[in-house]
Amino acid sequence: MRRENQSSVSEFLLLGLPIQPEQQGMFFALFLGMYLTTVLGNLLIILLIRLDSRLHTPMYFFLSHLAFTDVSFSSVTVPKMLMDMHAKYKSIPYAGCISQMYLFIFFTDLDSFLITSMAYDRYVAICHPLHYTTIMREELCALLVAISWILSCASSLSHTLLLTQVMIPENQTSIYEFLLTGFSEQPEKQPLLFGLFLGMYLVTIVGNLLIILAIASDLHLHTPMYLFLANLSFSDIGFISTIIPKLLDNIGSGSKLISYGGCLTQLYFFGLFADLDNFLLAVMALDRYVAISHPLHYAMTMNSQRCILLVTGSWVVTTFHALVHTLLVMRLSFCGPNIIPHFFCDLVPLLNLACSSTYVNELVLILVAGTLLIGPFTCILTSYFYIALAILRISSTKGKQRAFSNCTSHLSVVSLFYSTAIGVYLCPPSTSSGGKDRVFSVMYTVVTPMLNPFIYSLRNRDMKGALGKLLRRKTL
Repeated sequence: MRRENQSSVSEFLLLGLPIQPEQQGMFFALFLGMYLTTVLGNLLIILLIRLDSRLHTPMYFFLSHLAFTDVSFSSVTVPKMLMDMHAKYKSIPYAGCISQMYLFIFFTDLDSFLITSMAYDRYVAICHPLHYTTIMREELCALLVAISWILSCASSLSHTLLLTQVMIPENQTSIYEFLLTGFSEQPEKQPLLFGLFLGMYLVTIVGNLLIILAIASDLHLHTPMYLFLANLSFSDIGFISTIIPKLLDNIGSGSKLISYGGCLTQLYFFGLFADLDNFLLAVMALDRYVAISHPLHYAMTMNSQRCILLVTGSWVVTTFHALVHTLLVMRLSFCGPNIIPHFFCDLVPLLNLACSSTYVNELVLILVAGTLLIGPFTCILTSYFYIALAILRISSTKGKQRAFSNCTSHLSVVSLFYSTAIGVYLCPPSTSSGGKDRVFSVMYTVVTPMLNPFIYSLRNRDMKGALGKLLRRKTL
């Protein structure tokens, strides 16, 4: 957030360890040996746990995640230190320093949370051995790991954003807040907009929470398809909660300002949950393809370990993708105007306000974001092409209808999500207006998460049964 003609620190000098020049070779070999031992040892643990079915237990599930975290933890600091031992200038750029700090805090916290989960696992195994398999079931283990990732991400992000605020000199002139134009400047329309978005937000939260609770409480729904659906519902809750509460606050208070840190935080979590929705929809399409095209191998192909790996991989990729865009925006200068013609801090309107070069941001947006959007979308289209071929080969009409009914709800969500997202990000600038972008953005950021519970529950007999049991249990 600096003007380009200002003096500012663009890199830092790392002093390293107090090592004499003649000792550089010995310490280089020492740390290189420790790093290689750490990486190879932990990768060996992950490989052994993956290959030996006897180790597919909660304790070793947590251990494999801890081993992956330790590999990443060491890789954040040691390679840079080894490079600096043989470098004349031991500097690190601003963006590199921020990235290293973010990842260091992230994996430190993740180590702490995973060790706590392992301690809880040992407590249950020793103090409640008869109930161990009931308590430490696969769903709880996956939930503990997912919560560990989310909390670690939130902790590291908050420290990173606070540090970027501190690192801006107090006597410089720069933009510290933005103005979100929202939907309408007319005061008489504000209560209507507030009531409309509040109602949509509450429906989304309650509907998706019911989906999660129904899947968690019904053993018949503990299958890959509903595991992915539960994660999609959680992602939708996070997606809409990133945007709507701030929008409601701006409408209710009459102030449409958002701070610099708040804008970056919103940008990060918007990118995280938007990409997560994208990946989960692709994973669900893959699951339907295996179920319909290879039904005899479904249980073996979509086993619990692979499902957890797909969900965890989606979280990891989207976490770092959102971080890349956020860190690149931090390097931009914003010297005015500060008006964002949108109802939240979206990346493209924010780049349009920068008074420094956005070439790198736009290049990364095209290469990385384009790949992460087109890749899952291509996977979905390919999956449904083969699903259609498999359905056409089914001889009975009833079998065709049953197979098609299993896909219609997912197809409905995919169609609504991608058609509106593509309308916002892939239409030529000459044919798109800010008003249309805002309407389309409402469709995939607000309407899609709100409709998901209705689409998946009303068109799915198992979900309707589970929701009925859940509601009857609550009323008794």
